[in-house]
Amino acid sequence: MKYAVDVNGQRIDVVLEEGGVRVGDTLLTAHLEQVDGTPVHLVRVGESVHRVVAARGETRGAYVLWIDGHRFGVDAVDERTRAIRDLTAAASGAQGPRPLVAPMPGLIVRLHVAVGDEVAAGQPLVSMEAMKMENELRSLSAGRVTAIPVGPGQPVEKGAVLVELA
Repeated sequence: MKYAVDVNGQRIDVVLEEGGVRVGDTLLTAHLEQVDGTPVHLVRVGESVHRVVAARGETRGAYVLWIDGHRFGVDAVDERTRAIRDLTAAASGAQGPRPLVAPMPGLIVRLHVAVGDEVAAGQPLVSMEAMKMENELRSLSAGRVTAIPVGPGQPVEKGAVLVELA
């Protein structure tokens, strides 16, 4: 099965095959294992092992992944769904930068940007402690920071705006 996977705005073609996972032209061995009683999965890719926590996003195929403590916005859909989305996106026009919102309740640990900073997609914006883990929250799009309504040490609820971009 072939999937189009967008990771922080970068598209990657992934094919699930009998011998493993093909990413681009590279075939990798991969294994996924649930850690009982936790939201944590252990993912072995080749000889590397990574701790992954996944949360479903607002749309089909959208996920927020915390991989070894780093946050990634991921959209993974099959080829047909990706083609339909690409066609409808082209017809609807460009969308601007989106604000960074808290994916779950937590405590703000540190800010990596200031008002007026230019940021790129995938750039760390805020570190937040949630579920006894420190998570680095990254920008889903490029833009300029216009407001940061939170500060270090401040508790936030799920959905709270952490960084506004223009």
